[in-house]
Amino acid sequence: MKEISGFKGRQSQPGGSLERANELNCFFNRFSSQPSSVSSAHLTSQTPQLTSPSPRSPLVSGMDCEATSKGPSPTDAVTPLPPLSVTTDQVRRQLRRLHQRKAAGPDGISPRVLKTCAFQLAEVLQPLFNLSLKQQKVPVLWKTSCLVLVPKKTTPSGLDYDYRPVALASHVMKVLERLVLARLRPQVKSSLDPLQFAYQPRVGVDDASTYLLQRAQSHLDGKGGSVRIFDFSSAFNTIQPLLLSEKLRVVGVDSSTVSWITENLTGRPQFVRLGSVLSDTVVSGTGAPQGTVLSPFLFTLYTTDFQYNSESCHLQKFSDDSAVVGCIRDGREEEYRAVVEDFVAWAGRNHLLLNVAKTREMVVDFGRKTTAPLPLRVLGEEVAMVEDYKYLGVSIDNRLNWKTNINAVYRKGMSRLFFLRKLRSFHVCSKMLEMFYQSVVASALYLAVVCWGSSIGAGDTNRLNKLVKKGGSIIGCKQDSLEKVLEGRSLKKLLSILDNPDHPLHHLLQGQRSTFSNRLL
Repeated sequence: MKEISGFKGRQSQPGGSLERANELNCFFNRFSSQPSSVSSAHLTSQTPQLTSPSPRSPLVSGMDCEATSKGPSPTDAVTPLPPLSVTTDQVRRQLRRLHQRKAAGPDGISPRVLKTCAFQLAEVLQPLFNLSLKQQKVPVLWKTSCLVLVPKKTTPSGLDYDYRPVALASHVMKVLERLVLARLRPQVKSSLDPLQFAYQPRVGVDDASTYLLQRAQSHLDGKGGSVRIFDFSSAFNTIQPLLLSEKLRVVGVDSSTVSWITENLTGRPQFVRLGSVLSDTVVSGTGAPQGTVLSPFLFTLYTTDFQYNSESCHLQKFSDDSAVVGCIRDGREEEYRAVVEDFVAWAGRNHLLLNVAKTREMVVDFGRKTTAPLPLRVLGEEVAMVEDYKYLGVSIDNRLNWKTNINAVYRKGMSRLFFLRKLRSFHVCSKMLEMFYQSVVASALYLAVVCWGSSIGAGDTNRLNKLVKKGGSIIGCKQDSLEKVLEGRSLKKLLSILDNPDHPLHHLLQGQRSTFSNRLL
């Protein structure tokens, strides 16, 4: 389809020399305190201070105690859990779930082979997995990563470091990680941050945006109020494995699993691939590589000990994007500023790099104020105050009128309809055109529609419906209007929230299940 339509995307892999590849590899490993020639055992002996976090301020200590009390602690356990082991059937099921079109890792083993030969290979891999878990050791090849670079944005020179490193890892190791994750989730479920919306079942971008807007709009319905939204940006590659191991023990993870995870995250060889050029290998002992199975969930556990949620202020997270939302009344910003300051201090103690350049603050205030609010400072730098910013792909402005978001959605929809017309000009069948429309055009038009769809005006609704009609005319069949899509998705989302007692909005919708179910039917 890309070839037929003439679509020219950004170059997914930059080219370069061996010197350039080595330079990038050292840059991505810049947070590691472990030189390439040092073993993970030597690293452990040299960095014992990471196992003793600094004492927290009173505000953060209260949150830590509240979070810890929800889950088990090492002293509460009556009997230790048995060491993790896996069965042949469990291995076989995970092998069959592999995506066979994924690229092979540094071991060169294709997921297609693993999936096709799942029945035979499960009996071979099961004893290897159990041996790794029993000895709490991970073969070096299994935790070796090949970093491929995906540019975040197009740069004219291509000489900067604005790339997202994605790790190509062993698919055999990914199978083992999924088995460990299945054991890990039940152990830490009660200790997870309820306002962490990433990597949770039946919770995602829509839920995070809806919760933020619900809290803000509920406060703004009153008189004389304002809302300040402070958006942080941090990074996966600054996680300290030894500090993570202490946090895992605090939330009740058994010692053998903790040791295996620590072993997996330390002494990881990595190299960068630029086209056909491979860099030299360096050994990393910090961070969690993007592209592996366990890394995202481990990051949520690493940050779960900082939680805050009161009537006037809360901290919500989506992976490494964190937002502090303060509902200000009568100019009282003390609590909001205290949470921001404590979060910055906590991030420093936990070796999380805060990207001040990407940190933004937006003030929503419908009152008539002549003086601008005082900006916040993070790490000695004044945080930029903006009129709109993009939160998880949705553009939110300080008037909550969605004009910025609608304009962005409309432009994206128009550009993608061009490729739909191009495909039709090559006489592509209507079934294929329908697939292209749903996966490429409609996915852009209805991104987080449950958050903004009911708040836009008639003019914006008609504007987007015209795009839908154009898409239907190109395909040759009528497509659902914005209103119909909004109603269906909203009702399904409401029922999903009602069926999930752990959802932050669950208690607000109690008693309305029958109404939503009847409307959905």
